[in-house]
Amino acid sequence: MAEILAIDFGTKRTGLAATDPLQIVASGLATLPTQEVISYLINYVESHEVETCVVGQPKRHDGTFSEVETEIKKFIQNLKTKIPSLEVKRFDERFTSKIAFQTLIESGVKKKTRQEKGLIDKISATLILQSYLEAQNKNCS
Repeated sequence: MAEILAIDFGTKRTGLAATDPLQIVASGLATLPTQEVISYLINYVESHEVETCVVGQPKRHDGTFSEVETEIKKFIQNLKTKIPSLEVKRFDERFTSKIAFQTLIESGVKKKTRQEKGLIDKISATLILQSYLEAQNKNCS
């Protein structure tokens, strides 16, 4: 099997996560300045077998898309142009940043570390990917 990647897109920073080759566990991969993400992914895909890339789909409480959706669509189009072999899927990412922050608190992570926004982005990408895997497993059952 191949890995699945997840992207928690941000206009400044973007969190990345990946599964193991058996697609069982999602792990944080990196947090990068957004303008560096596609070149990072090009290199990653060259050295890893990657099946799918799941991009978070931020929605508001009422289900409408957030303001960043336009930027995400441009990013996805650029990603598809640069890595045409990569299948890109979208997955609801509502509340992942809040859940990531709460997870850090409950894990006893010090306040100074919790303020590192890059850590939140990487954990959010991991949560998106883990939720995607769980949804896929439900659909297979």
